[in-house]
Amino acid sequence: MTTSTLQVLRPGLVDYREAWDEQRRLHDAVVAGSRPDTILLLEHPSVFTAGKRTEPLDRPLDGTPVVDVDRGGKITWHGPGQLVGYPIVRLSDPIDVVAYVRRVEQLLIDVCAEFGVVAGRSQIEGRSGAWVLADDRGPDRKIAAVGIRVARGVTQHGFAINADCDLTNFDRFVPCGIRDAGVTSLTTELGRQVTVADLMPVVERHLPTLL
Repeated sequence: MTTSTLQVLRPGLVDYREAWDEQRRLHDAVVAGSRPDTILLLEHPSVFTAGKRTEPLDRPLDGTPVVDVDRGGKITWHGPGQLVGYPIVRLSDPIDVVAYVRRVEQLLIDVCAEFGVVAGRSQIEGRSGAWVLADDRGPDRKIAAVGIRVARGVTQHGFAINADCDLTNFDRFVPCGIRDAGVTSLTTELGRQVTVADLMPVVERHLPTLL
């Protein structure tokens, strides 16, 4: 599928390292101008990944292996029931990474709204992603994460939005290094199941926001 000038690839359930290799291959091709802007929309088998700002205390206490990656941000979990998006897109000059992150966040906020979940940006500086802000059900809780890298003017890595994943995976470490907030999913917030298959077409519909 192609959305505007963004080609959408849906490879299904893909090992994290295999997807990372594919990201790098696609990145080289977009940089070279031999393929259009592209996004991978997929799921991963359960995996912990650590961005460049991850601190030792953020990591799993039980010795679970962690894949260290070259994106920004800290540690997170990917796994079944979570839709991961890797946009490989060329940013216009002058490159404004913060503006791109805001566009990614807006996509996630708009997707949540379409399902009836009110999400927004964190009111605490330095916290990216989409958040359900504190209410009578609990403190601020992250429903979608953002972690990117820009090299040679083209983006890598991207976002992850929780559909119906097992949230206990986030209890094994400090998600994104944040100790005073929680993690949630569309399923948890709505009290009904929302699957990755339900989420995929909605995310695709909002992809032009990235551009």
